[in-house]
Amino acid sequence: VASWKLDEKDRDCCSWDGVKCNEDTGHVVELDLASSCLYGSINSTSSLFQLVHLQRLSLFDNNFNFSEIPSEILNFSRLTHLNLSESYFSGQIPAELLELSNLEVLDLSFNNFDNFFLKLQKPGLATLAENLTNLKVLNLINVHISSTVPHTLANLSSLRILSLSGCGLQGEFPPGIFQLPNLQFLGLVYNGDLTGYLPQFQKSSPLEDLRLSATRFSGKIPDSIENLQSLSYLDIRECSFKGKIPSSLGNLTKLENLYLSGGNGFSNELPTSIGNLASLNTLEISSFNFPGTLQASLGNLTQLDSLTISDSNFSGPMSSSLSWLTNLNQLTSLNFPYCNLNSEIPFGISNLTQLTDLDLSENQLTGPIPYWLMNLKKLSFLDLGFNQLSDHIPVEISNRTQLQYLQLSSNQLEGSVPSSIFELRNLERLDLSFNNLSGTVDLNMFLLSFKRLRALVLSSNKMSLLTRTTSSTNMQKFKIIGLRSCNLSEFPSFLHNQDQLMSLDLSSNKIDGKIPEWLFSAGTNSLEYLNLSYNRLMDFEHNLRVLPWNYLRALDLRFNKLQGPLPIPSASIFSYLISNNQLTGEIPPSICSLNGLHALDLSHNNLSGMLPECLGNFSVELSVLKLQSNNFQGSIPQTFTKGTNLAMIDLSNNSLRGRIPKSLANCVKLKFVHLGNNQITDVFPSWLGTLPELEVLVLKSNNFHGEIKEPRTAFDFSKLRIIDLSHNRFGGILPSKHFDCWNSMKYVNASNLTYMHDTLNPRGYPVSTYFGFFDYSMTMSNKGTELEYEKLSNLITAIILSNNSFVGEIPTSIANLKGLRNLNLSNNNLQGRIPSSLSNLTAIESMDLSSNMLSGNIPQQLSELTFLAVFNVSDNLLTGPIPRGKQFDTFLKSSFDGNPGLCGGPLSKKCENSEASPPEEDPHSESVFAFGWKTVLIGYASGTVLGVVLGHSFSTRKYEWLAKTFRLQPKSNGRRRRVGRHRQLM
Repeated sequence: VASWKLDEKDRDCCSWDGVKCNEDTGHVVELDLASSCLYGSINSTSSLFQLVHLQRLSLFDNNFNFSEIPSEILNFSRLTHLNLSESYFSGQIPAELLELSNLEVLDLSFNNFDNFFLKLQKPGLATLAENLTNLKVLNLINVHISSTVPHTLANLSSLRILSLSGCGLQGEFPPGIFQLPNLQFLGLVYNGDLTGYLPQFQKSSPLEDLRLSATRFSGKIPDSIENLQSLSYLDIRECSFKGKIPSSLGNLTKLENLYLSGGNGFSNELPTSIGNLASLNTLEISSFNFPGTLQASLGNLTQLDSLTISDSNFSGPMSSSLSWLTNLNQLTSLNFPYCNLNSEIPFGISNLTQLTDLDLSENQLTGPIPYWLMNLKKLSFLDLGFNQLSDHIPVEISNRTQLQYLQLSSNQLEGSVPSSIFELRNLERLDLSFNNLSGTVDLNMFLLSFKRLRALVLSSNKMSLLTRTTSSTNMQKFKIIGLRSCNLSEFPSFLHNQDQLMSLDLSSNKIDGKIPEWLFSAGTNSLEYLNLSYNRLMDFEHNLRVLPWNYLRALDLRFNKLQGPLPIPSASIFSYLISNNQLTGEIPPSICSLNGLHALDLSHNNLSGMLPECLGNFSVELSVLKLQSNNFQGSIPQTFTKGTNLAMIDLSNNSLRGRIPKSLANCVKLKFVHLGNNQITDVFPSWLGTLPELEVLVLKSNNFHGEIKEPRTAFDFSKLRIIDLSHNRFGGILPSKHFDCWNSMKYVNASNLTYMHDTLNPRGYPVSTYFGFFDYSMTMSNKGTELEYEKLSNLITAIILSNNSFVGEIPTSIANLKGLRNLNLSNNNLQGRIPSSLSNLTAIESMDLSSNMLSGNIPQQLSELTFLAVFNVSDNLLTGPIPRGKQFDTFLKSSFDGNPGLCGGPLSKKCENSEASPPEEDPHSESVFAFGWKTVLIGYASGTVLGVVLGHSFSTRKYEWLAKTFRLQPKSNGRRRRVGRHRQLM
């Protein structure tokens, strides 16, 4: 467009760039304005629409500022080719476009950004298929269709390319589309609700490219897949296929790119015939086993340029050396993340002299970084992060001057940063974070040595950074800076004028005072991630309340000393975490404009007033809402609407009143509900049982009352594994029928350890970016002490119904919950005997039945509970001998006090007739006990709290050790413990 002129010498527009005219009539028939830097909307009166003879129009790669496609496009009735891709159009595709019946090529792809996108809904895909019957190419990638795929698409016999990826398609994909006689490309990736199956393929099929990843296609891969003799590209990752991959896959001799993933019922065994795919150039496979025979087979793929194997297991004698790689001497890219490699870095890699990219991250590699790795002369990308590599960074690293990407984070590297690393003049990304590197490092060395450096991450080592004043006017422009835990006491001066920053992490330092004004200009139009948490910051300079970063997606200001009203970020924000500060005032109404917000954590401040009415519907993206431990009053908003993504809500420790809003039932993705320690007055919200994903329900310390009625269906609360109704006024008998419904507590699956968390990655960003995860956390009572669980694993299960007015007997149905670890029924009015069937609770770690009116003997069978570490039946009416053996020999006198009829064990009162006989000794009891402890400790590793196994039967020293090991934090319980009516107050 810039070359177009209207002067006397060049008035003929047919000679302009991008313009083509009919030689006979002079009419403009083609207009190519791709990548012409066009901006703004197209006015309906634009002269463009006077080009009624136009046959081809391309506006690809411009910026029309999220405007709608004008309906005047109908003027181009002769149009055969229309390309509006990547041009920032949004809104409903006009019906007039679907009337351009001569269209052969239609490309509307990639018009999506945040909450702006094109829609094809009313009219929809069915109308398009009925009207545009001459289509040869249809590309609607990331157009929001959100409907089923019409069978009429199978009537478009001229169709060669059909690309419907990321369209929100639903229902079953019509199998007839696979049989279209000219179809060469079919792309359906990232349609998570789209089902379908692969038909029997005919030898006449012209299909060359098939992409189905991240759909719900299921069934078996047919043997007839070998009939797709033109197929060069196949991607069936992350689907729901079953059975085995047929060996006939090895007959696709023209296949150049293959992407497979196992799991979810799909066999994790690959056929060795995969080694027959002699034309393969790219192979990417995940979640498979790799025995020696298969490794040898892969060694036949001598044309491979790129090999990626992830989330898999190598076995056999070749797995440590990977010697079979020697034959793949054309490899330029080798990626083995998450493959459980647990030896030193395999020597078989040393012969891959053409290697430019090497990724061995997320394994268990040990030993030093080998010297021979520095002899791979073409290596430009090296990722050894998240292993157990030790020793020093080799000084020979300077030999690899062409290195552009060096990732050594999360290992056990030690010593100082070698000076030879500063000879890597081509480095663009350097990440040495989370090691044991020590010494004092001059930050200027990094800034002045690497002129091309765009990402520098030195976080969480034992280094101290020397940050001298640096002239920043001529400095390189950084994209990513990570200086977490680097003993900084001020904002580094080199950040001045860093106007291209995308990610800045200065968390866990000692920076105090105010956030300076000059930092506001750091990435005003580029910054996406800002983490200043765990410092000593007091405020923003000039008391700024509307934050300046226009494209900020994640802001973490937790654990500072910020005061004053709540600052509000820009509307682009996705994750806003500002807990554990000293903020005051009300939540401003402007928070309702953050309609793309996914996680909001304002907890542990001094905020007050009413909760905004918009809280339940201002953002359909909202998944995490944490407002606990403030001074909020009034009722919970009633505005939770259908279609929201809310998975976690924590409003505990406020002064909220009224009832639980029934609109919460609209939030079908809810996993975690914590409303404890408020002044809510209501009956038990049985309607929450309809929430299919609910795992945690805490209503403790409120004014709930009445009986808990029977569940409405057998599936109510089926995934519930933590319920705390303590310190309320519930009455009646214990909810026996509910126990029958709580299926997630009926089994123990210690081998599948998972945590409740939420990814903070905005849509479209890969998980490996800097946004990270948000761990669910909570407190749970254990014998008068509340323990803080910084992570919630799926192994933590608890029923806490203490301090209510439940009556009747303990129902035997509770014994079916074999995965239960914490049972607290104390301080009620329960009567009858302790059921011997409670011995079926084989995973139980803590059982508190104290302060009731239970009678009879303590069942001897309970002594078989080898994980039971806390047992309290004090202040009841129990009689007879205390069982002996195993865990019962460890319980203190306080576990049994207040039962005048009990004798034996740690009590001073001896039994009159005979001591309780210990159970018959199991010859393997010691090893079972040891194994049990190992299982518990392993299962709760990686920062998860050790349930309530940390009872008072442990010494203080053991408790402190376990508390430190498992990140368990004791919290005082501010409420006085209610005792049973039959004994005196203590």
